[in-house]
Amino acid sequence: MLIVFTNCNNYIFDQKNMLAHHVLFWLKAETTEGQIAAFKKGLESLENIETVKMFHIGTPAAIDRAVVDITYSFSLIIFFEDMAGHDVYQVHTLHQAFLDQFRELFEKVVIYDAH
Repeated sequence: MLIVFTNCNNYIFDQKNMLAHHVLFWLKAETTEGQIAAFKKGLESLENIETVKMFHIGTPAAIDRAVVDITYSFSLIIFFEDMAGHDVYQVHTLHQAFLDQFRELFEKVVIYDAH
């Protein structure tokens, strides 16, 4: 089965190989507005990693439903063509620099990877 995303340069994913990497960040309560702005800019830099095929940064939507978790600070969703693309991302210098710069702001991080 193929999935076509019309808003990501018409890239066609082979669903059996693609990988969705969803990261939820909870930032520490004492994180300043300046640090939050820098953190978001750091997230944006990850889109420049060559194996990233689709990219979205978000914050909790104002949805009042018991099953929806809106306690996180930022959501990052990245789609890779395959696991090899994900593996390149994990060791890429931009990803490592992001972690080195912002890890101290994390209260909690939860990652969901899915085919």
